[in-house]
Amino acid sequence: MQEAFIEGGWGMYPTTLAGLALVLTCLQYARRPEARYVPLMLSLGIVTLMAGALGFASGIISVLRHYTGAGSEAPTSVLYVGFYESLHNVRLALIMSTLGAIVASVGALRLARGAAASRAALG
Repeated sequence: MQEAFIEGGWGMYPTTLAGLALVLTCLQYARRPEARYVPLMLSLGIVTLMAGALGFASGIISVLRHYTGAGSEAPTSVLYVGFYESLHNVRLALIMSTLGAIVASVGALRLARGAAASRAALG
């Protein structure tokens, strides 16, 4: 994992920070499912995915800047290596977002069960 983090470049840092904030907010929501956490979870999920996409795009731009095409001395495999390294940002963003969604689902389940129990008690 450390190697993938290094290969992903600078874009891994904002993706990690946003992803950790997302997962921590989702954990809080899972513990106490309150509506006030939902906008924060959604915005942090978007920020996490966008940070991963920005890291990917920046990596691709960097690779293409150094590879000038058919007349270049660099082999075509340089492009594949660049795409490979840049995709680490997207992978991290997807892992963090998926983990956050799974944890948030626990809170949503607890909220649904609590609502069903209160309806049963009333009726």
